[in-house]
Amino acid sequence: MKAKPAAGAKAGAKAAKAPRPPRRNAMTMEDPFKRLGLHGLGGIAPVLLAALASEEPLLLIGPHGTAKSLLLTRVAEALGLEFRHYNASLLNFDDLVGFPLPGRDGGLEYARTPAAIWGAGAVVFDEISRCRPDIQNKLFPIIHERKAQGLPLEGLRYRWAAMNPPSTETDDNGYAGSEPLDAALADRFAFVVEMPGWATFSVDEQLAVIRAADGPLPLEAAQCLADALARARALRPLLEAERAAGIAAYVQALAALLAQANIPLSPRRAGMLYRSVLAVQAAAQALDPLAAAADAALLALRHGLPQRAQGIELPEVKILGAHREAWRLAGVSEDDPLKAILRAVDPAERLRLAVAAETLENAEFSRVVADVLAQLAPGARDAAVVHLFESGAAGRLNAAVAEQAALVYRDIAAPPGFSETAHATSERFKTWRRVLELLSRLDPANARDNLRANAVVAAFQRKELAEPEDAERAFAAYAEMEARLGAA
Repeated sequence: MKAKPAAGAKAGAKAAKAPRPPRRNAMTMEDPFKRLGLHGLGGIAPVLLAALASEEPLLLIGPHGTAKSLLLTRVAEALGLEFRHYNASLLNFDDLVGFPLPGRDGGLEYARTPAAIWGAGAVVFDEISRCRPDIQNKLFPIIHERKAQGLPLEGLRYRWAAMNPPSTETDDNGYAGSEPLDAALADRFAFVVEMPGWATFSVDEQLAVIRAADGPLPLEAAQCLADALARARALRPLLEAERAAGIAAYVQALAALLAQANIPLSPRRAGMLYRSVLAVQAAAQALDPLAAAADAALLALRHGLPQRAQGIELPEVKILGAHREAWRLAGVSEDDPLKAILRAVDPAERLRLAVAAETLENAEFSRVVADVLAQLAPGARDAAVVHLFESGAAGRLNAAVAEQAALVYRDIAAPPGFSETAHATSERFKTWRRVLELLSRLDPANARDNLRANAVVAAFQRKELAEPEDAERAFAAYAEMEARLGAA
Protein backbone atom coordinates (compact mmCIF):
# COMPACT_ATOMS: atom_id res chain seq x y z
CA MET A 1 0.00 0.00 0.00
CA LYS A 2 1.40 3.35 -1.12
CA ALA A 3 1.47 6.22 1.27
CA LYS A 4 -0.42 9.38 0.15
CA PRO A 5 1.58 12.60 0.16
CA ALA A 6 0.46 15.20 2.64
CA ALA A 7 -1.73 18.08 1.41
CA GLY A 8 1.09 20.47 2.14
CA ALA A 9 3.42 18.46 -0.05
CA LYS A 10 0.94 18.61 -2.93
CA ALA A 11 0.60 22.37 -2.57
CA GLY A 12 4.35 22.72 -2.41
CA ALA A 13 4.80 20.71 -5.59
CA LYS A 14 2.25 22.83 -7.46
CA ALA A 15 3.82 26.03 -6.22
CA ALA A 16 7.24 24.85 -7.39
CA LYS A 17 5.89 24.27 -10.91
CA ALA A 18 4.05 27.60 -11.15
CA PRO A 19 5.88 30.36 -13.08
CA ARG A 20 7.46 33.01 -10.92
CA PRO A 21 6.09 36.56 -11.26
CA PRO A 22 8.54 39.05 -12.74
CA ARG A 23 10.62 40.89 -10.21
CA ARG A 24 9.81 44.55 -9.65
CA ASN A 25 12.16 47.23 -8.53
CA ALA A 26 11.20 47.62 -4.90
CA MET A 27 12.05 51.32 -5.12
CA THR A 28 9.64 52.06 -8.00
CA MET A 29 5.95 52.53 -7.21
CA GLU A 30 3.10 51.59 -9.51
CA ASP A 31 1.94 54.19 -12.02
CA PRO A 32 -1.49 55.16 -10.64
CA PHE A 33 -2.69 56.46 -14.00
CA LYS A 34 -1.86 53.21 -15.75
CA ARG A 35 -3.85 51.42 -13.06
CA LEU A 36 -6.77 53.68 -14.00
CA GLY A 37 -6.56 52.37 -17.57
CA LEU A 38 -4.77 55.49 -18.86
CA HIS A 39 -1.76 54.36 -20.89
CA GLY A 40 1.16 56.33 -22.30
CA LEU A 41 1.11 59.02 -19.59
CA GLY A 42 4.29 57.93 -17.77
CA GLY A 43 6.23 60.96 -18.98
CA ILE A 44 3.76 63.40 -17.44
CA ALA A 45 2.64 61.29 -14.46
CA PRO A 46 4.64 63.37 -11.91
CA VAL A 47 3.06 66.58 -13.23
CA LEU A 48 -0.45 65.17 -13.10
CA LEU A 49 0.12 63.81 -9.61
CA ALA A 50 1.59 67.16 -8.52
CA ALA A 51 -1.48 69.00 -9.83
CA LEU A 52 -3.76 66.68 -7.86
CA ALA A 53 -1.68 66.83 -4.68
CA SER A 54 -1.39 70.63 -4.74
CA GLU A 55 -4.98 71.18 -5.97
CA GLU A 56 -3.73 73.92 -8.29
CA PRO A 57 -5.63 74.65 -11.55
CA LEU A 58 -4.75 72.23 -14.35
CA LEU A 59 -5.12 72.78 -18.10
CA LEU A 60 -4.68 69.91 -20.57
CA ILE A 61 -3.78 70.73 -24.19
CA GLY A 62 -3.85 68.13 -26.92
CA PRO A 63 -5.38 67.05 -30.22
CA HIS A 64 -8.72 65.27 -30.21
CA GLY A 65 -8.56 61.68 -29.03
CA THR A 66 -5.65 62.13 -26.60
CA ALA A 67 -7.79 61.15 -23.58
CA LYS A 68 -8.02 64.60 -21.98
CA SER A 69 -11.63 64.21 -20.85
CA LEU A 70 -11.17 60.53 -20.03
CA LEU A 71 -8.20 61.31 -17.79
CA LEU A 72 -10.07 63.95 -15.79
CA THR A 73 -13.23 61.86 -15.51
CA ARG A 74 -11.34 58.75 -14.35
CA VAL A 75 -9.38 60.74 -11.76
CA ALA A 76 -12.55 62.35 -10.38
CA GLU A 77 -14.19 58.94 -10.16
CA ALA A 78 -11.15 57.39 -8.46
CA LEU A 79 -11.04 60.17 -5.86
CA GLY A 80 -14.76 59.84 -5.20
CA LEU A 81 -15.41 63.47 -6.12
CA GLU A 82 -18.75 64.99 -6.95
CA PHE A 83 -17.81 66.71 -10.16
CA ARG A 84 -19.33 68.67 -13.01
CA HIS A 85 -18.27 68.36 -16.63
CA TYR A 86 -19.14 71.31 -18.86
CA ASN A 87 -18.66 71.76 -22.58
CA ALA A 88 -17.47 75.36 -22.43
CA SER A 89 -18.22 75.94 -26.12
CA LEU A 90 -21.95 75.50 -25.38
CA LEU A 91 -21.95 76.92 -21.87
CA ASN A 92 -24.30 79.62 -20.63
CA PHE A 93 -23.66 81.12 -17.23
CA ASP A 94 -27.06 79.97 -15.98
CA ASP A 95 -25.85 76.41 -16.57
CA LEU A 96 -23.17 77.04 -13.97
CA VAL A 97 -24.96 78.91 -11.21
CA GLY A 98 -28.65 78.25 -11.82
CA PHE A 99 -31.35 80.85 -12.25
CA PRO A 100 -31.20 84.07 -10.21
CA LEU A 101 -34.13 84.77 -7.89
CA PRO A 102 -34.79 87.65 -5.47
CA GLY A 103 -33.44 86.77 -2.04
CA ARG A 104 -35.02 87.47 1.33
CA ASP A 105 -32.43 90.12 2.17
CA GLY A 106 -32.90 91.96 -1.11
CA GLY A 107 -29.97 90.25 -2.81
CA LEU A 108 -29.95 87.44 -5.31
CA GLU A 109 -30.16 83.74 -4.72
CA TYR A 110 -29.83 81.00 -7.28
CA ALA A 111 -32.22 78.18 -8.02
CA ARG A 112 -29.75 75.32 -8.02
CA THR A 113 -30.16 72.74 -10.74
CA PRO A 114 -28.46 69.31 -10.75
CA ALA A 115 -25.93 70.66 -13.27
CA ALA A 116 -25.05 73.78 -11.29
CA ILE A 117 -21.56 74.15 -9.88
CA TRP A 118 -22.62 74.55 -6.24
CA GLY A 119 -21.47 71.64 -4.10
CA ALA A 120 -19.04 70.24 -6.67
CA GLY A 121 -15.66 68.95 -5.52
CA ALA A 122 -14.18 69.16 -9.02
CA VAL A 123 -15.16 70.96 -12.18
CA VAL A 124 -14.05 70.30 -15.77
CA PHE A 125 -14.30 73.01 -18.41
CA ASP A 126 -13.88 71.10 -21.64
CA GLU A 127 -13.21 72.94 -24.92
CA ILE A 128 -12.32 76.09 -22.98
CA SER A 129 -10.57 77.53 -26.02
CA ARG A 130 -13.90 77.49 -27.90
CA CYS A 131 -15.65 79.40 -25.16
CA ARG A 132 -17.17 82.85 -25.79
CA PRO A 133 -15.07 85.70 -24.34
CA ASP A 134 -17.85 86.79 -21.97
CA ILE A 135 -18.08 83.26 -20.57
CA GLN A 136 -14.29 83.01 -20.26
CA ASN A 137 -14.40 86.15 -18.13
CA LYS A 138 -16.98 84.53 -15.85
CA LEU A 139 -14.92 81.35 -15.55
CA PHE A 140 -11.94 83.43 -14.44
CA PRO A 141 -12.94 83.82 -10.74
CA ILE A 142 -13.99 80.17 -10.56
CA ILE A 143 -10.56 79.01 -11.69
CA HIS A 144 -8.59 81.65 -9.81
CA GLU A 145 -10.54 82.21 -6.61
CA ARG A 146 -13.07 79.36 -6.35
CA LYS A 147 -15.85 81.96 -6.50
CA ALA A 148 -18.91 82.47 -8.69
CA GLN A 149 -20.70 85.82 -8.74
CA GLY A 150 -18.60 86.78 -5.73
CA LEU A 151 -19.85 83.82 -3.70
CA PRO A 152 -17.38 81.20 -2.43
CA LEU A 153 -17.77 77.74 -3.92
CA GLU A 154 -17.63 75.70 -0.74
CA GLY A 155 -16.01 72.32 -1.22
CA LEU A 156 -14.58 73.03 -4.69
CA ARG A 157 -11.04 71.64 -4.64
CA TYR A 158 -10.13 70.96 -8.24
CA ARG A 159 -10.48 73.26 -11.26
CA TRP A 160 -9.59 71.51 -14.49
CA ALA A 161 -9.87 72.48 -18.15
CA ALA A 162 -9.06 70.96 -21.52
CA MET A 163 -8.56 72.33 -25.01
CA ASN A 164 -7.23 71.56 -28.47
CA PRO A 165 -4.02 73.31 -29.54
CA PRO A 166 -4.91 76.93 -30.29
CA SER A 167 -4.94 77.95 -33.94
CA THR A 168 -3.10 81.15 -34.82
CA GLU A 169 -2.50 83.20 -37.96
CA THR A 170 0.87 81.52 -38.43
CA ASP A 171 -0.20 78.02 -37.40
CA ASP A 172 -3.23 76.55 -39.14
CA ASN A 173 -3.33 73.27 -37.23
CA GLY A 174 -6.83 72.23 -38.27
CA TYR A 175 -8.52 73.49 -35.08
CA ALA A 176 -9.96 76.69 -36.54
CA GLY A 177 -12.41 77.14 -33.66
CA SER A 178 -9.78 76.70 -30.95
CA GLU A 179 -8.74 80.24 -30.04
CA PRO A 180 -5.73 81.24 -27.94
CA LEU A 181 -6.70 81.82 -24.33
CA ASP A 182 -6.70 85.30 -22.88
CA ALA A 183 -3.25 85.93 -21.35
CA ALA A 184 -4.65 86.62 -17.86
CA LEU A 185 -6.80 83.47 -17.89
CA ALA A 186 -3.92 81.30 -19.16
CA ASP A 187 -1.72 82.67 -16.38
CA ARG A 188 -4.12 81.35 -13.74
CA PHE A 189 -3.42 77.70 -14.61
CA ALA A 190 -0.43 76.54 -12.58
CA PHE A 191 -0.04 73.45 -14.76
CA VAL A 192 -0.40 73.67 -18.56
CA VAL A 193 0.15 70.09 -19.66
CA GLU A 194 0.66 68.92 -23.21
CA MET A 195 -0.86 65.49 -23.67
CA PRO A 196 1.44 62.89 -25.25
CA GLY A 197 0.56 61.76 -28.77
CA TRP A 198 0.28 58.32 -30.28
CA ALA A 199 3.81 58.41 -31.72
CA THR A 200 5.28 58.76 -28.22
CA PHE A 201 3.62 55.57 -26.94
CA SER A 202 5.53 52.32 -26.75
CA VAL A 203 4.28 49.33 -28.71
CA ASP A 204 2.78 47.81 -25.57
CA GLU A 205 1.07 51.11 -24.68
CA GLN A 206 -0.42 51.39 -28.15
CA LEU A 207 -1.79 47.86 -27.92
CA ALA A 208 -3.19 48.57 -24.44
CA VAL A 209 -5.03 51.64 -25.78
CA ILE A 210 -6.38 49.68 -28.75
CA ARG A 211 -7.69 46.89 -26.49
CA ALA A 212 -8.98 49.17 -23.73
CA ALA A 213 -12.63 48.65 -22.77
CA ASP A 214 -14.95 50.60 -20.54
CA GLY A 215 -15.85 49.07 -17.24
CA PRO A 216 -16.20 49.78 -13.54
CA LEU A 217 -13.13 51.26 -11.89
CA PRO A 218 -11.40 48.64 -9.71
CA LEU A 219 -11.14 49.58 -6.05
CA GLU A 220 -7.44 48.78 -6.01
CA ALA A 221 -6.86 51.29 -8.85
CA ALA A 222 -8.51 54.05 -6.86
CA GLN A 223 -6.49 53.06 -3.81
CA CYS A 224 -3.26 53.17 -5.84
CA LEU A 225 -3.97 56.79 -6.77
CA ALA A 226 -4.91 57.67 -3.19
CA ASP A 227 -1.68 56.14 -1.89
CA ALA A 228 0.44 58.03 -4.43
CA LEU A 229 -1.28 61.29 -3.50
CA ALA A 230 -0.66 60.65 0.19
CA ARG A 231 3.05 60.06 -0.46
CA ALA A 232 3.36 63.19 -2.60
CA ARG A 233 1.61 65.35 -0.01
CA ALA A 234 3.77 64.00 2.79
CA LEU A 235 7.00 64.61 0.83
CA ARG A 236 6.15 68.17 -0.20
CA PRO A 237 6.84 69.95 3.15
CA LEU A 238 9.95 67.84 3.72
CA LEU A 239 11.41 68.86 0.37
CA GLU A 240 10.54 72.50 0.93
CA ALA A 241 12.35 72.51 4.27
CA GLU A 242 15.39 71.02 2.56
CA ARG A 243 15.39 72.79 -0.83
CA ALA A 244 13.44 76.04 -0.52
CA ALA A 245 16.43 78.38 -0.95
CA GLY A 246 17.88 76.44 -3.87
CA ILE A 247 14.58 76.22 -5.76
CA ALA A 248 13.87 79.92 -5.17
CA ALA A 249 17.32 80.73 -6.59
CA TYR A 250 16.62 78.41 -9.54
CA VAL A 251 13.32 80.14 -10.35
CA GLN A 252 14.89 83.59 -9.95
CA ALA A 253 17.66 82.73 -12.42
CA LEU A 254 15.14 81.00 -14.67
CA ALA A 255 12.96 84.11 -14.90
CA ALA A 256 15.92 86.20 -16.06
CA LEU A 257 17.13 83.59 -18.56
CA LEU A 258 13.68 83.06 -20.04
CA ALA A 259 13.21 86.82 -20.37
CA GLN A 260 16.47 86.92 -22.30
CA ALA A 261 15.03 84.22 -24.57
CA ASN A 262 11.89 86.34 -25.09
CA ILE A 263 9.75 84.11 -22.85
CA PRO A 264 8.70 86.54 -20.10
CA LEU A 265 7.15 85.36 -16.84
CA SER A 266 4.76 87.37 -14.69
CA PRO A 267 5.65 87.73 -11.00
CA ARG A 268 2.66 85.49 -10.29
CA ARG A 269 4.02 82.81 -12.62
CA ALA A 270 7.40 82.91 -10.88
CA GLY A 271 5.67 82.12 -7.58
CA MET A 272 3.64 79.40 -9.29
CA LEU A 273 6.79 77.83 -10.72
CA TYR A 274 8.42 77.76 -7.30
CA ARG A 275 5.44 75.85 -5.90
CA SER A 276 5.14 73.68 -9.00
CA VAL A 277 8.80 72.62 -8.93
CA LEU A 278 8.42 71.54 -5.30
CA ALA A 279 5.16 69.75 -6.06
CA VAL A 280 6.55 67.91 -9.10
CA GLN A 281 9.72 66.92 -7.25
CA ALA A 282 7.58 65.51 -4.42
CA ALA A 283 5.33 63.69 -6.90
CA ALA A 284 8.29 62.30 -8.84
CA GLN A 285 9.81 60.90 -5.66
CA ALA A 286 6.44 59.53 -4.62
CA LEU A 287 6.46 57.50 -7.85
CA ASP A 288 10.20 56.77 -7.83
CA PRO A 289 12.33 57.57 -4.76
CA LEU A 290 15.40 57.73 -7.00
CA ALA A 291 13.93 60.41 -9.30
CA ALA A 292 16.41 63.20 -10.06
CA ALA A 293 15.48 66.62 -8.71
CA ALA A 294 16.80 68.41 -11.82
CA ASP A 295 14.69 66.25 -14.14
CA ALA A 296 11.59 66.95 -12.06
CA ALA A 297 12.31 70.69 -12.18
CA LEU A 298 12.59 70.56 -15.97
CA LEU A 299 9.30 68.66 -16.15
CA ALA A 300 7.63 71.31 -14.00
CA LEU A 301 9.02 74.03 -16.27
CA ARG A 302 7.93 72.39 -19.51
CA HIS A 303 4.38 72.04 -18.21
CA GLY A 304 4.28 75.23 -16.21
CA LEU A 305 4.35 77.96 -18.87
CA PRO A 306 1.08 79.62 -19.97
CA GLN A 307 2.30 80.65 -23.44
CA ARG A 308 1.28 77.32 -24.98
CA ALA A 309 -2.36 78.08 -24.18
CA GLN A 310 -1.92 81.40 -25.96
CA GLY A 311 -0.63 79.82 -29.16
CA ILE A 312 2.92 81.10 -28.58
CA GLU A 313 5.68 78.74 -29.71
CA LEU A 314 8.13 77.69 -27.02
CA PRO A 315 11.31 76.34 -28.65
CA GLU A 316 12.55 73.35 -26.68
CA VAL A 317 16.17 74.43 -27.11
CA LYS A 318 15.44 77.69 -25.25
CA ILE A 319 13.55 75.93 -22.46
CA LEU A 320 16.27 73.34 -21.99
CA GLY A 321 19.06 75.90 -22.17
CA ALA A 322 17.42 78.18 -19.59
CA HIS A 323 16.76 75.24 -17.26
CA ARG A 324 20.33 73.93 -17.38
CA GLU A 325 21.87 77.35 -16.81
CA ALA A 326 19.42 78.23 -14.01
CA TRP A 327 19.98 74.88 -12.30
CA ARG A 328 23.73 75.45 -12.43
CA LEU A 329 23.40 79.01 -11.16
CA ALA A 330 21.24 77.91 -8.23
CA GLY A 331 24.38 76.34 -6.76
CA VAL A 332 26.59 79.37 -7.39
CA SER A 333 27.39 81.59 -4.40
CA GLU A 334 25.86 85.04 -4.24
CA ASP A 335 29.24 86.78 -4.49
CA ASP A 336 30.08 85.07 -7.79
CA PRO A 337 29.91 87.76 -10.54
CA LEU A 338 28.38 85.24 -12.95
CA LYS A 339 25.16 85.22 -10.95
CA ALA A 340 24.65 88.99 -11.31
CA ILE A 341 25.58 88.84 -15.00
CA LEU A 342 23.07 86.15 -15.91
CA ARG A 343 20.33 87.71 -13.81
CA ALA A 344 20.51 90.86 -15.95
CA VAL A 345 17.78 90.75 -18.59
CA ASP A 346 19.24 93.51 -20.78
CA PRO A 347 22.04 92.23 -23.09
CA ALA A 348 24.02 95.48 -22.88
CA GLU A 349 24.04 95.31 -19.08
CA ARG A 350 25.16 91.68 -19.17
CA LEU A 351 28.04 92.59 -21.46
CA ARG A 352 29.05 95.57 -19.32
CA LEU A 353 29.05 93.43 -16.17
CA ALA A 354 30.98 90.62 -17.87
CA VAL A 355 33.71 92.96 -19.17
CA ALA A 356 34.02 94.54 -15.71
CA ALA A 357 34.26 91.13 -13.99
CA GLU A 358 37.94 90.45 -14.64
CA THR A 359 37.90 87.41 -12.34
CA LEU A 360 35.33 85.67 -14.53
CA GLU A 361 36.80 82.57 -16.13
CA ASN A 362 37.46 82.86 -19.86
CA ALA A 363 35.09 80.03 -20.70
CA GLU A 364 32.23 81.70 -18.83
CA PHE A 365 33.11 85.11 -20.28
CA SER A 366 33.09 83.65 -23.81
CA ARG A 367 29.73 82.02 -23.22
CA VAL A 368 28.19 85.28 -22.00
CA VAL A 369 29.64 87.27 -24.92
CA ALA A 370 28.46 84.74 -27.53
CA ASP A 371 24.96 84.80 -26.07
CA VAL A 372 24.87 88.61 -26.00
CA LEU A 373 26.11 88.97 -29.58
CA ALA A 374 23.49 86.49 -30.76
CA GLN A 375 20.73 88.56 -29.17
CA LEU A 376 21.80 92.03 -30.29
CA ALA A 377 20.43 93.62 -33.47
CA PRO A 378 22.63 95.07 -36.23
CA GLY A 379 24.26 98.26 -35.08
CA ALA A 380 24.09 97.37 -31.41
CA ARG A 381 26.05 94.18 -32.04
CA ASP A 382 28.71 96.10 -33.97
CA ALA A 383 29.15 98.64 -31.17
CA ALA A 384 29.46 95.79 -28.67
CA VAL A 385 32.23 94.17 -30.74
CA VAL A 386 34.10 97.47 -30.97
CA HIS A 387 33.90 97.80 -27.19
CA LEU A 388 35.33 94.30 -26.73
CA PHE A 389 38.38 95.09 -28.83
CA GLU A 390 38.96 98.62 -27.61
CA SER A 391 38.69 97.58 -23.96
CA GLY A 392 41.04 94.62 -24.46
CA ALA A 393 38.33 92.22 -23.30
CA ALA A 394 38.47 90.37 -26.63
CA GLY A 395 41.69 88.78 -25.41
CA ARG A 396 39.66 86.84 -22.83
CA LEU A 397 37.54 85.11 -25.46
CA ASN A 398 38.08 81.53 -26.53
CA ALA A 399 39.14 80.91 -30.12
CA ALA A 400 35.70 80.29 -31.63
CA VAL A 401 34.01 83.37 -30.14
CA ALA A 402 37.09 85.53 -30.75
CA GLU A 403 37.06 84.59 -34.43
CA GLN A 404 33.36 85.43 -34.69
CA ALA A 405 33.92 88.85 -33.10
CA ALA A 406 37.07 89.52 -35.16
CA LEU A 407 35.20 89.04 -38.45
CA VAL A 408 32.71 91.73 -37.40
CA TYR A 409 35.45 94.06 -36.12
CA ARG A 410 37.45 93.71 -39.32
CA ASP A 411 34.62 95.29 -41.33
CA ILE A 412 34.24 98.13 -38.84
CA ALA A 413 37.88 99.04 -38.26
CA ALA A 414 38.49 99.66 -41.98
CA PRO A 415 36.08 101.10 -44.58
CA PRO A 416 34.38 98.17 -46.34
CA GLY A 417 34.65 98.09 -50.11
CA PHE A 418 32.02 96.43 -52.28
CA SER A 419 30.22 96.84 -55.57
CA GLU A 420 26.60 95.95 -56.22
CA THR A 421 24.02 96.69 -58.88
CA ALA A 422 20.45 97.40 -57.78
CA HIS A 423 17.43 98.69 -59.68
CA ALA A 424 16.36 102.20 -58.73
CA THR A 425 12.86 101.01 -57.79
CA SER A 426 14.03 98.10 -55.63
CA GLU A 427 13.88 98.05 -51.86
CA ARG A 428 17.61 97.36 -51.81
CA PHE A 429 18.33 100.59 -53.66
CA LYS A 430 15.98 102.58 -51.41
CA THR A 431 17.73 101.17 -48.35
CA TRP A 432 21.15 102.15 -49.70
CA ARG A 433 19.89 105.68 -50.37
CA ARG A 434 18.74 105.86 -46.76
CA VAL A 435 22.17 104.62 -45.57
CA LEU A 436 23.84 107.44 -47.50
CA GLU A 437 21.46 110.00 -46.02
CA LEU A 438 22.28 108.79 -42.51
CA LEU A 439 26.04 108.82 -43.15
CA SER A 440 25.82 112.42 -44.34
CA ARG A 441 24.99 113.43 -40.76
CA LEU A 442 28.35 112.18 -39.50
CA ASP A 443 31.65 114.04 -39.25
CA PRO A 444 34.32 112.42 -41.48
CA ALA A 445 37.04 113.88 -39.25
CA ASN A 446 35.63 112.14 -36.16
CA ALA A 447 37.13 108.66 -35.63
CA ARG A 448 34.11 107.44 -33.70
CA ASP A 449 31.73 108.57 -36.44
CA ASN A 450 33.87 106.67 -38.94
CA LEU A 451 33.43 103.46 -36.95
CA ARG A 452 29.69 104.00 -36.85
CA ALA A 453 29.57 104.62 -40.60
CA ASN A 454 31.61 101.51 -41.34
CA ALA A 455 29.33 99.43 -39.10
CA VAL A 456 26.16 100.52 -40.90
CA VAL A 457 27.68 100.00 -44.35
CA ALA A 458 28.98 96.54 -43.32
CA ALA A 459 25.51 95.60 -42.06
CA PHE A 460 24.08 96.64 -45.43
CA GLN A 461 26.76 94.64 -47.24
CA ARG A 462 25.89 91.56 -45.15
CA LYS A 463 22.23 92.11 -46.18
CA GLU A 464 21.11 92.57 -42.59
CA LEU A 465 19.25 95.75 -43.62
CA ALA A 466 16.26 94.78 -45.73
CA GLU A 467 14.45 98.14 -45.83
CA PRO A 468 15.17 101.82 -45.09
CA GLU A 469 13.72 101.51 -41.59
CA ASP A 470 16.30 98.81 -40.80
CA ALA A 471 19.07 101.25 -41.68
CA GLU A 472 17.61 103.85 -39.33
CA ARG A 473 17.36 101.31 -36.51
CA ALA A 474 20.94 100.11 -36.98
CA PHE A 475 22.23 103.69 -37.12
CA ALA A 476 20.48 104.60 -33.86
CA ALA A 477 21.29 101.27 -32.15
CA TYR A 478 25.03 101.71 -32.68
CA ALA A 479 25.02 105.13 -31.02
CA GLU A 480 22.86 103.93 -28.13
CA MET A 481 25.02 100.87 -27.42
CA GLU A 482 28.25 102.89 -27.68
CA ALA A 483 26.88 105.40 -25.16
CA ARG A 484 25.79 102.68 -22.76
CA LEU A 485 29.08 100.81 -22.85
CA GLY A 486 31.25 103.90 -23.03
CA ALA A 487 33.92 104.42 -25.66
CA ALA A 488 37.27 103.04 -24.56
